Amino acid sequence: MMRRLAFSPRSRRTTAKQRGAAIITALMVVALSAILVSGMLWRQQVQLRRIENQRLLAQAQWISRASLDWTRLILRSEADTSAGVTYLGGAWGMPVARTRLSDFLGQIGEARAEQGADTWLSGSIEDAQARFNLRNLVSASAPGALQLNLTQIQAFARLLQLIGVDGQLAKNAAVYLRSSLTYSVTRFQTASAGVTASGTPAAAAPVAGGMGGGANFTDNPGIGDSEGDRGNAPILMTSVDALLDVPGFTPDIVARLRPFVTVLPTTTPVNMNTAPAEVIASIVQGMSLSSAQAFVSRRQTVFFRNLGDVQLALTGAGTAQANIDSTLCDVNTSYFLVHGRVQHERAVVDRTTLVWRDSLTHTTRIVHVWDES
Repeated sequence: MMRRLAFSPRSRRTTAKQRGAAIITALMVVALSAILVSGMLWRQQVQLRRIENQRLLAQAQWISRASLDWTRLILRSEADTSAGVTYLGGAWGMPVARTRLSDFLGQIGEARAEQGADTWLSGSIEDAQARFNLRNLVSASAPGALQLNLTQIQAFARLLQLIGVDGQLAKNAAVYLRSSLTYSVTRFQTASAGVTASGTPAAAAPVAGGMGGGANFTDNPGIGDSEGDRGNAPILMTSVDALLDVPGFTPDIVARLRPFVTVLPTTTPVNMNTAPAEVIASIVQGMSLSSAQAFVSRRQTVFFRNLGDVQLALTGAGTAQANIDSTLCDVNTSYFLVHGRVQHERAVVDRTTLVWRDSLTHTTRIVHVWDES
């Protein structure tokens, strides 16, 4: 007859504790595993979402490029039919309201038009030569010879006064612009062959701003607050915001100037068919702002086909102008600002592009692109 093993109460309690510890350990392992797995899944989801966002953004950028090509086609076709006149009533001046891409594709019979149902387009074209071009403040009588244009400086000073700003700042902007252009254009150039005006051989003549080969260094770069015109400027003026680097200009002044000024790669006249009254009053000497507003009101009913029409309109507005300077005024435009917005699902691309149009061949080129933040 076998005996039964008898367990004491102490051994039973020890066994129960071991079972409880094993259960707790198992739960901790399961919880830790769940945390690790959920973290891996989260990181994978974030990575997938990032890749998807990059794909959507790339698609939106390509749609934006296609829209820009379509805009350039409009500019070219408009120039082919407008006989060298750019006015606000042209095809280029019609803005595109927020519209589905599928609507555009459906109009041309695209079989996959429904794929653009989640993509929206909007935009407009702005005449860049409707504003005063700050590049006009400096003229080049010869390659590398940069001079201040007094006529344009006076016009810019009048524009500053019209918006309630000290007109003396026009000279500061012109000095800064000439300094930056000198640095960017001629820092790798040497004087041309021949003899300078002072009788010094051109090969030995020093280049402004210490730009003669190994002497292309200075301990005092840029321009100071005392209107010094040194040959080195830190940054070339490429936008209106560059005026903040000019002594005397403040963010408030730049904000007030922004609707009326621009910076283009070359000197350009102002298009009298599209310019606002403030710009017209600044470039036409002796013209008041009220006369310019009357001039703009008359322009709403009929556009100007040539400078002769402009002369008649100026006379009708009460401005006695014997001759119109063709370097200041024109009725055609070569530079346009294309504003576009593409919303492709979650991706949004806001882009402004400066487009140049050849006045003879009407071909277009992309000069500069800004992506708005």
